[in-house]
Amino acid sequence: MSNICILGSGSWGTAIALLLHGNGHKVTLWSFTEDECAELSAARENKRCLPGVSIPEEITLTSDINSCKNQDIIVIATPSHGVRGVAQRIKSVVPAGQIILNISKGIEEETYLTISQILKQELPNCKIAVMSGPSHAEEVSRGIPTTNVVAGDDTETTSLIQDIFMNRTFRIYTNDDIIGVEIGGSVKNVIALCCGILDGLGCGDNTKAALMTRGLVEMTRLGVAMGAKAETFSGLSGIGDLIVTCTSQHSRNRRAGILIGQGKTVDEAQKTVNMVVEGVRSCKAAKELSDKLNVDMPIVSQAYDVLFHGKKPADAIESLMLRTKKHETEQCFLNRI
Repeated sequence: MSNICILGSGSWGTAIALLLHGNGHKVTLWSFTEDECAELSAARENKRCLPGVSIPEEITLTSDINSCKNQDIIVIATPSHGVRGVAQRIKSVVPAGQIILNISKGIEEETYLTISQILKQELPNCKIAVMSGPSHAEEVSRGIPTTNVVAGDDTETTSLIQDIFMNRTFRIYTNDDIIGVEIGGSVKNVIALCCGILDGLGCGDNTKAALMTRGLVEMTRLGVAMGAKAETFSGLSGIGDLIVTCTSQHSRNRRAGILIGQGKTVDEAQKTVNMVVEGVRSCKAAKELSDKLNVDMPIVSQAYDVLFHGKKPADAIESLMLRTKKHETEQCFLNRI
């Protein structure tokens, strides 16, 4: 049995707490605020994020950041924009060699750093790993078969996480391409938001399939420019996560996109979804990062104009359709990406 503290009690953090408890581990689930912790404790249920799923009494619920002391693994499950602050708060209480597993997805807007890069900057003496893949919390919390990938700098750490997390309904693969796993998990939220916009506009399956396919190319381009391996994007954290987030009813990014396609503003859509829509922040970061690295990402660029400059979605689609003629595989793979 391992002692595991999960920092962040949203849908994904709660689902992972349930998974690890079911695997026989001692689990602590930390909330940002005392009020949030009190609500979870009173109901033993995350009514806003995972209604109908009970939180066993054996899972410790707390808002005390010191609860991450003396843990075998600390899991970061906060929204991406809150990761640096949380890392700074735990810096004084975690020992050298502490395993930190990030399951959040995003790119920091001001620095263009991935979450693992933020954690390595703030917690340089810790062992950092990341986990990603097609895994909606609503399904993981109910034991629906799911696969993910864990990436890290050393096989001992990733193998340990693999052993701790795996069970008959949750399968983990390992990888050594941290950046590739993170970029896939982040940029797919932007593409999912765009797919939702297509649904809101009433576009067909042809349009969505094209967007997902070309979106995968853009994810890969950016990842390779940052040092990732192209083949990672053919895996669970790339095309796998892209498929589930672009098509699922559980996807908050897709739901927000549908509302934008139907005419709501970005702020109205986010308020209606009532959960963090990572694709909005990730779009801004990916656009600015692609400009910095001179990476061609036309879908992300058009999404940026829609989200932040008021461009009409229909006009964005027309801009993409009327781009200069291209060869499909020109500068798309491996050394030519």
